[in-house]
Amino acid sequence: MAKKVVATLKTTEGNAYAKVIRTVRSEKTGAYVFTEELMPSEKVKEYLAKKK
Repeated sequence: MAKKVVATLKTTEGNAYAKVIRTVRSEKTGAYVFTEELMPSEKVKEYLAKKK
């Protein structure tokens, strides 16, 4: 069963996504918080360019 799971993760569609980790400063405490998002590779530059 494990072989099937590994085989399905190695499809070409799996490479089209990227995990983006961004640091955001909390307004309440002033500490940095990490936000993680999974998105298509084409939209990574757009996401990083915009400010929150």
